[in-house]
Amino acid sequence: MDDGPLRPRLGILLIGCRRFRKLGVGCKSGDYETRKMKFMNDFISQLAGIAEPVFDRIVYSGEDIAQAIVFFRTRQVDGVICSFLSWSEDSAWIRFLRDMYDIPLLLYLPAADKMPYADTRDENDFIEFLAQGGLVGGLEGSGSIPRLNRKFEVVVDDFNAAQDRLRAFALAAMTRTRLRQAKFGLLPNYNELMWSTYIDPYQMFTRIGPELKFISYATLKATTAQVSDTAAKAYMDELSSLYPVENDVDERLFLESVRASLALAALRDEFELDALILNDVDHELFRTIGLRPGFYPPSFNKHHAVLVPEGDLGAGTIVYILKQLTGKHISFVEPFYLEKAANTFAAGHAGPHDYTDERYRNQVRISRDVRFAKSSFKYAGAPFAWYRIPSGLKTLAHFSEVDGSYKLVCFTAEAVPGRHTLCSYSHADFRPEMPVTELFEKVIKIGTTQHFAVVDGDVRPELAMAAKINNFDFHEF
Repeated sequence: MDDGPLRPRLGILLIGCRRFRKLGVGCKSGDYETRKMKFMNDFISQLAGIAEPVFDRIVYSGEDIAQAIVFFRTRQVDGVICSFLSWSEDSAWIRFLRDMYDIPLLLYLPAADKMPYADTRDENDFIEFLAQGGLVGGLEGSGSIPRLNRKFEVVVDDFNAAQDRLRAFALAAMTRTRLRQAKFGLLPNYNELMWSTYIDPYQMFTRIGPELKFISYATLKATTAQVSDTAAKAYMDELSSLYPVENDVDERLFLESVRASLALAALRDEFELDALILNDVDHELFRTIGLRPGFYPPSFNKHHAVLVPEGDLGAGTIVYILKQLTGKHISFVEPFYLEKAANTFAAGHAGPHDYTDERYRNQVRISRDVRFAKSSFKYAGAPFAWYRIPSGLKTLAHFSEVDGSYKLVCFTAEAVPGRHTLCSYSHADFRPEMPVTELFEKVIKIGTTQHFAVVDGDVRPELAMAAKINNFDFHEF
């Protein structure tokens, strides 16, 4: 997909009442339609702070609905926010529920602190009373939603209070769109040591959307050979200028790790991938390339794409989902062990990581791949970007397949400050709010794998909305 900004596109469906449309002509606040047009313009202006609003008309009839549906499809909106402006004949609404294609929908009812009139003796106030009756329309319209088997999110509140929920809906709807348009590359296959991470690519494509492209090590080898010494040396020099290099890093091995990393970027560009899932612990990779690539080329973030190790398609999916929901840099970890006295667990992972957040340059060193340093492979010990995940509140999230459906499990924990300890493993120590033993009892009872994505902040509401929109089983702590 393109490298434009992460901005959801939302259709707006505001349902008015034909019988009220011209009531109040000559009143000081204008007729019904004038008042509702002002509401529409204000709402669109507010909504523009969290999404790109599409469709600036009020619908009154079945013909208006038909035009709106065509417009939404033409503009490829990610979801539609619907709102009743007052009581309304529900024939137009029922046509929308019947004819609207499958897309995330939200019914929004604005709530005012106080009505702008004392009584309705004056015609101007009576028209305002009619114009403020969105609750009537919303209640009437709600009955048809289950009867036509449509799924809706519902938000009732003033805009300031509702905007976080509306934003979560917008981002989740956009993420659904992007998943359905995405192309994932698996290089070259699932990890045969981790059967629990396997996901059916046909099921995934038909249910969620990413198209899966299998890419061979031979293709990676050929692409690596095409990376010139000049390009590799320039990238190596750039990395050396940004991050400290450990004394035992061999410059020749550093150059080859950089070369192979640039080859991953070239494959991303060649196949226009949104995620590249690399089986980086397969010994065939080491026999073919001589090492596992250790750096995260900038073109991945430029295209909102992700690079994930260990051939885990589920892990690649949750990293991609978090990337689209937040636009942030996403880490990839597996929890290693618990330290009960400190109520922490250590987690991390070797392999290419997104360490490129400029705010945290001091968290990165370049270090040997100690796991394979004493092996017989051609470039044994070729270095990685060694990342200490920065301190602060994080969300850890997991995604996997179960019985033909999908589960998303997430929880928050504080990454505690600390020094680099697990050499060449991007890592941190995490402290959950609940006892760490209780947390992992809960997670293990649900059933996951060992792989989790990590992102700054608490994004459980956004994940909950994404799970609901995509029909994932959802568990949060």
